[in-house]
Amino acid sequence: MLSVELAEGNVHQYAKGISIGEIIYNVYGKKSGCVAALVDDCERDLSFTLTESCKVEPIFGDSEAGMFILRHSCAHLLAQAVTELYPSAKPTIGPPIDHGFYYDFEMNPIGDEDLRKIEKKMQEHVRSNHTIIREEYENAELRDMFSSNPYKIEIIDEKVGDHGSTVYQQGDFTDLCLGPHVPSTSHLRWFKLTSTSQAYWRGDSSLTSLVRIYGMCYPTKEGLKGRIKQLEEASKRDHKKIGREMELYMIDEQIGKGLPVWLPNGEILKSEIEKYAVETEEEYGYVRVTTPVLAKKELFETSGHLPHYADGMYPPMKMDDGTYYLKAMNCPMHHLVYKSKKRSYRDLPLRVAEYGTVYRNELSGTLAGLLRVRMLSMNDAHIYCTLDQIAAEVASNVQMVQDYYSKFGFEDYSFRLSLWDPESTEKYIDQPENWKATEDRLRSIMDDLGVNYTEAIGEAAFYGPKVDIQFTTALGREESMSTIQLDFAAKERFGLTYMDDKGVENGEVMVIHRAPLSTHERFVAFLTEHWIGNFPTWISPIQVQIITISERFSEYATELGSKLKEQRIRVAIDDSDSTIGRKIRTHRKMRPAYMVIIGEEEVANGTVSVRARNGDQRNGVLTEHFLQEIKDEISSRSPRLSLV
Repeated sequence: MLSVELAEGNVHQYAKGISIGEIIYNVYGKKSGCVAALVDDCERDLSFTLTESCKVEPIFGDSEAGMFILRHSCAHLLAQAVTELYPSAKPTIGPPIDHGFYYDFEMNPIGDEDLRKIEKKMQEHVRSNHTIIREEYENAELRDMFSSNPYKIEIIDEKVGDHGSTVYQQGDFTDLCLGPHVPSTSHLRWFKLTSTSQAYWRGDSSLTSLVRIYGMCYPTKEGLKGRIKQLEEASKRDHKKIGREMELYMIDEQIGKGLPVWLPNGEILKSEIEKYAVETEEEYGYVRVTTPVLAKKELFETSGHLPHYADGMYPPMKMDDGTYYLKAMNCPMHHLVYKSKKRSYRDLPLRVAEYGTVYRNELSGTLAGLLRVRMLSMNDAHIYCTLDQIAAEVASNVQMVQDYYSKFGFEDYSFRLSLWDPESTEKYIDQPENWKATEDRLRSIMDDLGVNYTEAIGEAAFYGPKVDIQFTTALGREESMSTIQLDFAAKERFGLTYMDDKGVENGEVMVIHRAPLSTHERFVAFLTEHWIGNFPTWISPIQVQIITISERFSEYATELGSKLKEQRIRVAIDDSDSTIGRKIRTHRKMRPAYMVIIGEEEVANGTVSVRARNGDQRNGVLTEHFLQEIKDEISSRSPRLSLV
């Protein structure tokens, strides 16, 4: 007999050869929602049989580990349907991801109608309730089994070697996988396919182009419905859709993917943000510079971007005087600005800022509106300071971030301490002692500030640890917005020094990289989705939209428009003969902060009727009062409408 300890601490006796599933069903019932189990802390399928005494802990479908298994199994279900409908398709890999899964196939591109067909076929296999069977094979058997799929053979060569591995079979479909998986396809009822995109084998654009199919999967109907509702809400907030409606930016194939053009309304938005950032940085003691968009290869070798960031840079350009690269970061040039003359301890901290445009070689399949682009206008600065000044400078930048977010109406964000991964040193400058010292210093600073934060291994910059400010998007996806980074390598690579108070040249110059407003592109995307395009008045491309009830009131509208423009208030006038209802509907998509309605009563009394975006309205407002109130709202940079 075996002694099996369950999660609650109860011990049960069973005969050898009993499966985990039999134990789970005996103790928790068949409707417990269990999809797998931990056996002495190792994940196992429910079909796994026990031969020794152990501890068994059920993995329920609504747990994090359980949803991972559900989504992994649903990826196999997707591959089963695709290979049945498209026999020439070759499955590659299909991992679970947050909220769902994807699977990459070598196949012809597919559309929405294909997605519906695939989803229908998946549902058929769910109803068929195929048992999912785990089997072990030797290397030679695996190679024979997957001989027609070069991707699986490559995985076998790389991962399996001379050892055997496992496959999972459901119906006529077999896939190379370590598992675990759910017991049968009937556990996968609550899924939906969502989209397709282009991908590359191993993420390398020089290798085969693949079709990636995305889906989502949940343990319950309510979970799936909740996610669909979240996606619908996210669709309303989609910055790409709102950007088209408000004429903020465009991306044209003749220019290239990931290269946005700011249209007049978007340029207003971008310029107002930059103006505020410049004013703020002046208050914080920054000086501003402008640097070129390209530089010689030797500069990026010195900085470490070659080779540590080479994949993110555009290919070299061979010129008559050397090899040049488009810059992916401003920091190497700022280091040379610092080094351009002798520095004294009295000069420190030196805070060098720039709204510099940088270029990154992102794969076309990863580009997404303004969130991921190839040309970035970066709110960038580098602080050169002594070791004793680091804490004050980091604290100052944390405060700056919080002040910015307050002005823009952001409240739901968190701090993350991003650390290096000592198990993956090829990604980083390999100086373990410096990593430990700077990570400890940054951790201590955050603790002293009393800021709550999480830690993430493997998220550091290649030259040092950083504090990232994280947002959760309308889709529930966590994204980095702002960053404050310590750099322990620049002083050595660029020979950065200062004369200390004893007249000795000191090489302990710490560099802090910071970008509190991310890039214009990413920041505008977040801002647009957060406000659903209903921006605070001070950054709204159209602050006042004047609408006349009839053409008879055009003269009054023009006079009011002139008064607003004199106060540098952005105004548009619609004195056409269209109906008032149609005018309001037409202009609503441009999301002006306020609509001013002018009719006979307003003209007679020298007043305006003010209608806010939320539908609230004030009638009979004296023109002078309206002008003063909107000026006050704009000058205060309030994130909220205050005139109604």
